[in-house]
Amino acid sequence: MNIRLVLFFTRGVSLRTWSMVGNLDREIALYRFLADHGLDISFVTYGDGADLEYSDHLGGIRILCNEAGLPLEQFEDRLFFLHGRVLGAADIIKTNQTYGGELALGAARLFRKPLIARCGYMWSFNAALENGDNSPAAIEARRVEAKVFSAADRVVVTTNEMRQGVLRRLPEIGDRVLVIPNYVDTELFKPSEESSQGGALLFIGRIAPEKNLEALLEAVRSLPVSLTLIGEGKLRPELQKKFGDLDGRVTWEGNVPNSQLPERLNKAGIFVLPSLYEGHPKTILEAMACGAAVVGADSPGIRELIRHGETGLLCGTDPQSIRVALEELLAQPDLRRELGTNARQYVVENYSLARIGKMELAMLQEVAKRG
Repeated sequence: MNIRLVLFFTRGVSLRTWSMVGNLDREIALYRFLADHGLDISFVTYGDGADLEYSDHLGGIRILCNEAGLPLEQFEDRLFFLHGRVLGAADIIKTNQTYGGELALGAARLFRKPLIARCGYMWSFNAALENGDNSPAAIEARRVEAKVFSAADRVVVTTNEMRQGVLRRLPEIGDRVLVIPNYVDTELFKPSEESSQGGALLFIGRIAPEKNLEALLEAVRSLPVSLTLIGEGKLRPELQKKFGDLDGRVTWEGNVPNSQLPERLNKAGIFVLPSLYEGHPKTILEAMACGAAVVGADSPGIRELIRHGETGLLCGTDPQSIRVALEELLAQPDLRRELGTNARQYVVENYSLARIGKMELAMLQEVAKRG
């Protein structure tokens, strides 16, 4: 079955955005897999004509962008006219995240196509934690989720915890909510012959409040370790001003292309993610795939991935709890190796690109037949 799939990017996001933060190859890997299995794929992006420069990199995936460089609202108003031919020929329309999902829903309704509402994290959950449960941001997120999820032919989430959260609010859509986890390219992210450095810690992610980096920096302040922080975000200037480089032991590296992360993960002794909450964090999956010893906070999104004492260690989100977990791994190289070996096996068995790609393909084929 030759399925024509149109993926709507998160509102405001472009291919250039993915490239600038180093995630282009990671984000398109699933769609390359699907294209290799016969799907005709188009990306609706919010980039200007510069997005077309990525055509060769996408291996035949069509780019439907804002070539004229219109203001965001004007592009959205005219999108169905500008790209109506491809939208009208589609078999399935899909969202990448819920923010901006109303536009994908509008296209599905106008062109009478099935809609798959996919979200890697729960927008309303994050908005409530960041701004308050009754904040305008949280209320708007819940409104959009209810509207898009209720109309979708399938709602795809990345964890069982997210699925239960959706069903508590919208029990009537229970048979349409499906869990398809995030994936890892386990051929790219794999252990190497390079030996890891026991006292070298690595964090990869946005420098944002929910990542809880202030607690991590406090935790390592008194430890004989080095810490590399890969990523950018609004909190970086504030945290750098407060902690500096801790006498040369902390490196603020900025964004790094995803293809370069396996080398960094293999050199690190311990990967740490102390977040207050996550969706289904790809960085932990990638670290585990490389056989790294992982310390993660016992918080939503992380606790579903780490089996404490088997594939990594879970800890509290306060500096003392993080420090204790790090000290345990620093003192036990055999434990680090055991956790890393188990983690690699766990990810290969459950989250490889091949496995998740087949789940996605089966879901698309089922929706296309029903549509």
